[in-house]
Amino acid sequence: MSPDGKIATVARHQVRISSPEDMDRVKALRRTSDAILVGVGTILADDPHLTVKGLSREENPLRLVLDRQGRTPVTAKVLDDRGRTLLVTCADCTRTWSGTEVFRAGEGRIDLAALMTELERRGVDDLMVEGGGDTIFSFFAAGLVDRYLVYVGTKVLGGRDAPSPADGAGFPEAGAYALRLTGVERMGEGVLLSYERA
Repeated sequence: MSPDGKIATVARHQVRISSPEDMDRVKALRRTSDAILVGVGTILADDPHLTVKGLSREENPLRLVLDRQGRTPVTAKVLDDRGRTLLVTCADCTRTWSGTEVFRAGEGRIDLAALMTELERRGVDDLMVEGGGDTIFSFFAAGLVDRYLVYVGTKVLGGRDAPSPADGAGFPEAGAYALRLTGVERMGEGVLLSYERA
């Protein structure tokens, strides 16, 4: 994120915030994760592959997209054959994607507890939630964040409505999600902050 707590511009355009050292760290983290998850907003805005270069389809982490309304385009890179993909949607979403597994959980909103049970059944122990802000907040709100890592870069983006790492509805003061700082590491011109659940 930027020093002022943003992950994109007010127009929701992606900006390179991470240093080369942090990009290498993220690639290594992806490599050791069993699955990588993003929300459909990230798919629509950035169209990522969510794969690790040099790994085969079977070696790459499982790619997950939270998409309660079935908005993922059939041309999305996350649906290519570089890795396995699981689209997660609600029970009332009837859309299917050719060649891609779909898991339906919850009415009107995705049931993250049911998703965690399904991922456990599939042998997923280490889930990396990359974004965006609403998706990350939903995991905090469900009490599912064990570790939170955030790289703080050097570009101030500003913007009252620019997205932050954890958007969503927000917590009331008494219900704030408590974290414990476990590490501070300089990486290039920025710093990596590591937290665990308090």
